[in-house]
Amino acid sequence: MLAQAEALGRRCAVPVHPVGVRQFPDGESLITAPAHGAHTALLLRSLDDPNAKLVELLLASAALRDGGVRRVILIAPYLAYMRQDMAFHPGEAVSQQVIGGLLAQWFDGVVTVDPHLHRIERLDQAIPGIPALALSAAPALVAALAEELDPATVLVGPDSESRPWVESIAAPLGLHVLVGEKVRHGDRAVTLEIPGISAVRDRPALLVDDVISSGTTLIACADLLRAAGASGIEAVATHALASPADMARMGAAGISRIRATDATTHPAATIPLARVLADAIRAAGWLETP
Repeated sequence: MLAQAEALGRRCAVPVHPVGVRQFPDGESLITAPAHGAHTALLLRSLDDPNAKLVELLLASAALRDGGVRRVILIAPYLAYMRQDMAFHPGEAVSQQVIGGLLAQWFDGVVTVDPHLHRIERLDQAIPGIPALALSAAPALVAALAEELDPATVLVGPDSESRPWVESIAAPLGLHVLVGEKVRHGDRAVTLEIPGISAVRDRPALLVDDVISSGTTLIACADLLRAAGASGIEAVATHALASPADMARMGAAGISRIRATDATTHPAATIPLARVLADAIRAAGWLETP
């Protein structure tokens, strides 16, 4: 994420130093932290592909502290392992608590963007004892969309959980909102419905979600929108995690363009978060030496 780090460094007016990562044939990593003698280090690493990144992240934190850094702040625009917030079946690990507790031990603060917090209200409930900031990507998305969006566009959230988030983007742009609903038929069958979908006839539709991964729900929405006469369908999200095959499936379903923030490194990640992150870092006082 060097490009994202450089953009954030410019916004925060701080120097950027890459962390050295050398991988050995046996799979271990040698981490080399820059020696710069600063009081505070902002460590930027998004945690998509978390199993490969977490150990290196903890080693980097340790190396920075060994080099004299007193305060290490993790900037993880995408924060993994937040979905499993309870044991749904006997024997399951509650990864949100495990990973949140681990990060609390190794960092003095955490910043992320639009984390999946389903049954808790605040990020510090998952990452206890340190400042833990959950930012919204809405300002970045609004700024990007305002430059080119057709004012007739209808914003569509895929499910009821997305409503507050979709409305926070639609309100400053003055756009109409539709939100999908999952309708259960018995114990197993689930269908998707979009109340008021007739509003998209001959109008462009923009699907809005926090994470684009497999794309299954977005494809189901796109099928409904296309059948309802939408003149075009695009999608935007905070986090793009979809594989090339999934991106191709969404394209084949009629989603002509997919954009996301640069919370992850991905072909769709074209909307910068540097300003949102820098404003939060500055407001937290982490650019000041105690």
